[in-house]
Amino acid sequence: MSPTSPALVSQDAVRRLARSVLMLVCTVYVLAGFVGRDAWRNDDVVAVAHMGEIARGHSSWLQLTLAGMPTEHPGLLPYWLGAASLKLLTPVVPPDMAARLPFMVLLVLALACTWYGSYYLARARAAQPVPFAFGGEAKPKDYARALADGGLLALIACLGLAKLGHEATPAVAQLALAALLFLGYCIRPYRPWQGTLAVSTGVLGLTLCGAPEVALMLGIGGAVLEWRQAHAAQGDDMRLQDPKGLWLIAACSLASGFVAHAGGLWQSPTYPFVLAEVQWNGYLQMLVWFMWPAWPISAWALWSWRRQLWNWNSNRHLAWPLYCVVIICLASLRFDNADTTLLLALPPLAALAAFSLVTMNRQMAALMDWFAVLFFSVCGIIIWVVWVAMHTGVPAAPAANVARLLPDYVPRVVWWELVLALAVSGAWCALVRWRSGRHRTAIWKTLVLPAGGATLCWLLLATLWMPLLDFAQSYRGLALQVQRSIPDGQCVQAIGLDRHEIAALRWYGQVKLAGPWQLESCPWLLVQAVGEDNRTETHVDLTQWRQSAVISHFVVYRDSVVLYQRR
Repeated sequence: MSPTSPALVSQDAVRRLARSVLMLVCTVYVLAGFVGRDAWRNDDVVAVAHMGEIARGHSSWLQLTLAGMPTEHPGLLPYWLGAASLKLLTPVVPPDMAARLPFMVLLVLALACTWYGSYYLARARAAQPVPFAFGGEAKPKDYARALADGGLLALIACLGLAKLGHEATPAVAQLALAALLFLGYCIRPYRPWQGTLAVSTGVLGLTLCGAPEVALMLGIGGAVLEWRQAHAAQGDDMRLQDPKGLWLIAACSLASGFVAHAGGLWQSPTYPFVLAEVQWNGYLQMLVWFMWPAWPISAWALWSWRRQLWNWNSNRHLAWPLYCVVIICLASLRFDNADTTLLLALPPLAALAAFSLVTMNRQMAALMDWFAVLFFSVCGIIIWVVWVAMHTGVPAAPAANVARLLPDYVPRVVWWELVLALAVSGAWCALVRWRSGRHRTAIWKTLVLPAGGATLCWLLLATLWMPLLDFAQSYRGLALQVQRSIPDGQCVQAIGLDRHEIAALRWYGQVKLAGPWQLESCPWLLVQAVGEDNRTETHVDLTQWRQSAVISHFVVYRDSVVLYQRR
């Protein structure tokens, strides 16, 4: 036990958060955003379309293509999971939902790994609270459970998890497998072979998901940290000395490198580490909101435990999550998809944030509570005001803004969504009232309002605003318009279309798109329109074609396409 531990925690402070409440929050958070919508533009619809191509037999399982174009993302495993789910469940489950089900399970896996990772880190000898002179300090298992509850709440509260965590994209698979790898090293001192299996699976899975750099750095770096910590281990932590497990992890890491090389999974860096000033400003701004509120809480934890940071060998509860966060943040600087890379840092960051709960003073806790109440209450009120304005025209300004941005949108009330939104709003009011009462003992109380507020706003968006967002982000309408304009079975040559438009045409319209080399054999031509006058800029001789239709997205008019028929 560390004699300089800053944790002074009584048994009364580690009372358990009700399992039913915690499970309900997690269930609502996972379902909201996955259910009741189409695949949205950009990465979401592109990923789902790739899964559909595999399931329908139009693409190889090893060489992914979409209308003849190779995938931009090097990972294979996420598409395999979605395609397998489509093949198994499509007759029973709607295709959109069938493609998302594996990613819902992966998000649940990420949440579970964060809880158990925080639990086993808190079980470490150096993480235990200082014993009281006359007893009454927190029991180790109860202490670990309370910190694990706090770690899970910190993850749910992270703003960056909301949108990216609810898409059927490789980012969600990477998040789950990175969390599994993180958990593996957390549990190895107590369950050596289960931990070894989790780490090995995480390394191989991350590699197949298109993140071999992060997989190798975390896999090998964690092994080095554990090997160094083995020399300082005492008591139960002597199980750190498990050379067979470390050798197996090293072998899996080496095998992952070969798999990445053979499969072309290595990504070339987009940016050097020395970024321009504009890039740094954008990156730091994204970092602040994406990891909020876990990053300031984690900073408080590092400051409170700063004396233990100097001795990494005996403080794995700090060393391992901090190492993960630093490595992932550095990796995010090298590629243009920094947000999807930073997503992998949220589980270890949340686990690190949990250790601030045992040292946070009342002033800091009160500041966080008031900020959470004000921020999320204002966000919730805005969501409700805009929804009321859409349906009644009052207030006039929000109603006019919606009409200007979405002129073709017709508001509709989905009663079960309205009832659910009212229920969650009432639950938020009850939670604020509960937190304002005299509930000062439970150490996880500080993260209840941030997690509850994030769940509130995300659920309100997924209910009240879901028809609006689905209308704006879905390309189902454009794809079906194109499908109705073309006789069945006839091929279309697409020129200049964005990848998400092609994906929507294949996924929703099942339009037979031809490759560039098949122009002469196709009776139809689809060209991206430019400008408000829908002019076309293409190298194709349009004198051989006659314009058949101009088809526009309901909202994004720059995504208009012009359909031509061969003369």
